Amino acid sequence: MTDSTAYVKGIRGEQLAADFLTSKGMVLLLQRYHSPFGEIDLVMEQSGVLVFVEVKYRPKSGARSGESAVTRRKQQRIVKTARCFLSEYPWPGAVRFDVVEITQDGVLHLPDAFQGREWD
Repeated sequence: MTDSTAYVKGIRGEQLAADFLTSKGMVLLLQRYHSPFGEIDLVMEQSGVLVFVEVKYRPKSGARSGESAVTRRKQQRIVKTARCFLSEYPWPGAVRFDVVEITQDGVLHLPDAFQGREWD
């Protein structure tokens, strides 16, 4: 698989996740936010809570393989990137980190998958 193919599959996974989450009442604010620390796939809002979403697209893997791919190091990069986002776009309410895993079995949404407080 080439990098461009992986990129296209990643974009497809993000769109599937965004469609799934919006069907559940979440509002998409931004897709693929970049900082010097990394990228956040989706930035969404749900009932006044700002939600940073990491999407793992694993069409050939079993359930929860995407979740395990969000390692502590990856979580730390997401939290640092979220801080960059919040310095650009201050948010008065709560913040949450979710993971969405897409496999051949469907979409698994893991709200509040990690806290991020350990990197304060």
